Amino acid sequence: MTLVAPSAFAVDPIPSTPDAPEGPPGPLAGKAGGKAAAAAASRAARTRRLLEGPIGPTLARLAAPNVIAMFVMAAMSIAEGFFAGQLGVTALAGLALVFPLVMLTQMMSAGAMGGAISSAIARALGGQGGAARTGGLALAAWMIAAAAAAFFAVLMALWGQSVFEALGGGEGAVAAALAYAAVFFPGCIALWLCHSSLSIMRGAGDMLTPSLFLLGVSLASIPLAGALALGWGPFPALGMAGLAAGPVAAYGVGAVLAVVYILAGRSGIAFGAGRARFERSMFADILRVGLTASLNAVQTVLTIVLMVGLVGRHGQDALAGYGLGARLEFLMVPIVFGIGSAMTAMVGANIGAGARQRALRIGWTGASAAALLVGAIGAVAALAPDLWLRLFLDGSDAAALEAGRAYFHTVGPFYGFFALGLALYFASQGAGRMVWPVAASLCRMAIAFGGALLATELTDFGVAGVFGAIAAGMFAYGVITAAAVRLTGWR
Repeated sequence: MTLVAPSAFAVDPIPSTPDAPEGPPGPLAGKAGGKAAAAAASRAARTRRLLEGPIGPTLARLAAPNVIAMFVMAAMSIAEGFFAGQLGVTALAGLALVFPLVMLTQMMSAGAMGGAISSAIARALGGQGGAARTGGLALAAWMIAAAAAAFFAVLMALWGQSVFEALGGGEGAVAAALAYAAVFFPGCIALWLCHSSLSIMRGAGDMLTPSLFLLGVSLASIPLAGALALGWGPFPALGMAGLAAGPVAAYGVGAVLAVVYILAGRSGIAFGAGRARFERSMFADILRVGLTASLNAVQTVLTIVLMVGLVGRHGQDALAGYGLGARLEFLMVPIVFGIGSAMTAMVGANIGAGARQRALRIGWTGASAAALLVGAIGAVAALAPDLWLRLFLDGSDAAALEAGRAYFHTVGPFYGFFALGLALYFASQGAGRMVWPVAASLCRMAIAFGGALLATELTDFGVAGVFGAIAAGMFAYGVITAAAVRLTGWR
């Protein structure tokens, strides 16, 4: 399959550089105002690089700190699974039940709505005189984050137990999932505010600072989760509740520091001297892309949730093994996000400046890199699944190991297609064109769930049939998204 469209290499004129904001954007006068003016100048220089810099090197430079931070976040998720494994197979099964919903929160706050925030900021900065809108967009982003967090908390409080029971978890697994959810979802305001603030910084072309924030959050979260879950030193052994409390506390500190950083004018966002003009249209700028993108996140997670329900029919050991496989699959999302968030900002700035052909070249370059990176990880997992599974299971968990191996042997070779579709999804966020990526995600869900249901009901393939359907869905997602971008060119 050709990953790069030939027309994507057409040369287009270098777009004009957007005007820098007039006057200092910071909220303070004097020295603080001077620092804010310097931050605004730095932000304008970053925007010029998005519009004029060579695509490959610029994208690599922007994505590198994100990818490093995402790998550390992946380590945080691995550590969480390891700590749950120390609590027993029942805890692992409970984590398999709640993990898709936790990842939905992460994907929507950082990827779907977060990408929409970055896109709105970048498109404003890419256009002439758009810097004055950035303060209002930041305020709108924080309001949206707070409302979304409250929605998730209420939703899980009302229907969390029913969801876990419907997924086929046993009494012990449901209890473990509820213990985790009772801490994580009321505290998810920390994740939403942190990720929305980091998305504001990325939209202004700053990839290093958000990566440093995420690096600090992840490094703090790992020991906190372990200490509170397993009772290290003076800490109480809170089990699954402690496992959730660690990341919530770390993200809470990160959220406060990130908001203060932006309000101080360090990102060059215009808040002072009446610059933060707040308009209803600013909500529309974010929600128009964010709500559509959220459908993609919901469909991705719903696909996993439906698969959990079908795998759960084959017993707790199969559920634990599949949960570990799905965990690595989910970890590919933040890795692609490391590249995709840079693409969102670059594509958004160029679309705002009217340089659509350059934006397309950025999309194909980043998507190809993501497909190769994640495809390589999938190939290793398919060839040597125990490298991953043995981090959480020992030889006595034979049935869970067998299920995990079957998953990776079947699904691992198709990880690259999943990454291709997801990377183009992030690029399409920057372009503000989300219909086809969402449609491709819907096709993935239909193929995966429909195929798995047919395999379960009409054949004796067992859990292997479910895994085959998951692989087919990934293939369809990548191919449909790539074909759509190639044929429509984000028109």
